[in-house]
Amino acid sequence: MEFAEFIKTPMVDGVTLRKPFCKPVEGTLCITGHHLILSSWKTNREELWLLHSNVDSVEKRLDNTQGVVMIRCKDLTRLALVISSATECLNVALSIEQLLNIDDITLKYPFFYHPTFDILEDSWQAFQQGAEMSRYKACMEDWRISTANKDYKLCQSYPQSVVVPKGVTDDMLAKVDQFRQNGRFPVLSYFHRDSKAVLMRSSQPLTGSSGRRCKDDERLVNAVLGIGIRGYIIDTRSQSAVKAELKTGGGYELEAHYSQWKRLNQAIDRRQVFHESLIKLIEACADTGTGQVAI
Repeated sequence: MEFAEFIKTPMVDGVTLRKPFCKPVEGTLCITGHHLILSSWKTNREELWLLHSNVDSVEKRLDNTQGVVMIRCKDLTRLALVISSATECLNVALSIEQLLNIDDITLKYPFFYHPTFDILEDSWQAFQQGAEMSRYKACMEDWRISTANKDYKLCQSYPQSVVVPKGVTDDMLAKVDQFRQNGRFPVLSYFHRDSKAVLMRSSQPLTGSSGRRCKDDERLVNAVLGIGIRGYIIDTRSQSAVKAELKTGGGYELEAHYSQWKRLNQAIDRRQVFHESLIKLIEACADTGTGQVAI
């Protein structure tokens, strides 16, 4: 498949770029398979290099003398391309829309990108979990690297190797996996070398309203603490949300089974709340009816 079949007009002269808080820039507009480029006729002027994948929406406005392609980007930037020909304006808008809607993933920009610099190392191998752990002798004494999640068979949102207490076997992890939502069993996130304090992460236990328990989960969580030491379980939900989760099979660590731990509720808004907030922000930025946004 050639990109040329999607590009009605590859180059247009005399295009003016307008965007908020910047002076208009006039130049030549070029449309490639992955970029929208505006090159200024004058030297030392800002140019536009915009990936098609960064475009959120395209709108065209036409009158008798010219056309304007309004582009809203995913980072909330708003651009206006003023084109002297209405026909060219339609072709530019249609070309961008078609390039935005290509479904073949192999035609995306990363598959065509060729770095112009020398690659000094394989970034995928820059962090070696075993090498990092070996720097902390105290950590190696009580913790181990488990590959129980190889091929992501236990939890798709965890890496294939995770750090767990040394006394916890892979068979135990497989059982705990069934007790935690989405298989997110407790794993090490942070280790303080001097105090040996640790921070672990996990999803909620599936205790339900019947108070279901998992002894292997209790052993895993309690293995973190020494004799006479207490820890804190920080629940990022509100108390009302916890009660609601109980009705649908979720829950929390019961004090009777996790006696060395004190549970605290520190509510953090769920992702749906942040998503709705972002939608409202985008709608406000796109609302030109108030007269506060103009290009």
